[in-house]
Amino acid sequence: MEIHLIFLHLAILLFFARLTGDIFAKFGIPSVLGEIFVGIILGQSALGIIPLNDAMKLLAELGIILLLFHIGLEADIKQLKQTGFSAAAVAITGALAPMAMGFLVSYFLFDFSIITSLFIGGTLTATSIGITVRVLEDIGKMKEKFAQIVLGAAVLDDIFGVIVLAALYEFSKTQEININATFLLVLYIGTFFLFAPVAGKIIAYFVSNLSKKLNTLDFVPPVVIAVILMFAFAAHEIGSPEILGAFTAGIAFSRRFTIPFAAAFQADKSIIHKIEESLSPLIWLFTPIFFVYVGLQLNLKAIDFSSLSFWSMSIVLFIVALFSKLLGGFIVKGTMKEKLSVGFSMLPRGEVGLIFAEFGRISGIYDDTLYAVIIFVVAMTTLLAPLVLKSLWKESKNSQI
Repeated sequence: MEIHLIFLHLAILLFFARLTGDIFAKFGIPSVLGEIFVGIILGQSALGIIPLNDAMKLLAELGIILLLFHIGLEADIKQLKQTGFSAAAVAITGALAPMAMGFLVSYFLFDFSIITSLFIGGTLTATSIGITVRVLEDIGKMKEKFAQIVLGAAVLDDIFGVIVLAALYEFSKTQEININATFLLVLYIGTFFLFAPVAGKIIAYFVSNLSKKLNTLDFVPPVVIAVILMFAFAAHEIGSPEILGAFTAGIAFSRRFTIPFAAAFQADKSIIHKIEESLSPLIWLFTPIFFVYVGLQLNLKAIDFSSLSFWSMSIVLFIVALFSKLLGGFIVKGTMKEKLSVGFSMLPRGEVGLIFAEFGRISGIYDDTLYAVIIFVVAMTTLLAPLVLKSLWKESKNSQI
């Protein structure tokens, strides 16, 4: 595509994303839905003004990577540790329940093949961590205990989603589950999450020292961006999503994270302040592009709304997608509002579900009707979660949605 057209598309996208997000917010609707709505209208679902292309995908990925770095930077490490067991329980329940229920319904009720049924279950497994954390930030609840449970669970859920997709990909080719390859993938990801924050903390310390010796903070933002991209690359190389590499980089630079028995490896507070000050405008600029891109990926024209089989499968799978994620919320301690908040925070599938859907379509596992059903269920779970969360916490006076 001609580069000048990319500039034009980006100008249209940025203007309408901000305008529509603010209009939605004015009427009490989460702004993230406004951004997704812009993608739906401008993309292949409606006007077709902005096509999917690698340049837009790159900017969207950069937006979500920066957002997850920011979340890691601001994460309450102590509370994350305290909620570790609850987060793991929510993640395991929120991954296994959709997988099992999706498979059973697809195989026994709709009479699909084993591989198709497994892919449907896999599509319902993953949570869109980007949409979840954006909504929680917008309603001002990211510091709450339930939000920290959600953050930990969503990170683990994303990892489960990658492992499931890798295992199903091998199964679709060989009709066998490669236990050794799956175990190695889990081992690689676990090792990365164990050592990456420590390595990042040491890097942050040396960046801080170098900044003092050079007597300038101006080189800090580019170096930090380089570290974020390096961690994203490293995460991809070991089979984990790039956004989780960015999240661990954020944790590494966080004020709240210290290496046991090596507290000296701590970046100067002025460095952390410079990072926050410099990256905030970039996050504000690029993050909406990601949510617009989620809308661009949806192809609602592929859906035959007059088809009875489409509606029967969509309704059943949507109910499965909804209640299997809500189930995870009810295993944690807390008020009913907090339980529902955890469940609905884990509900959005977003870009992760679309990756499963697209792979299923390209590999011939999904036919046109089933592909349309999956797109519809992904869209509905993505759009429903922000509305319910806003409604649950509507008394929050400082909501910026």
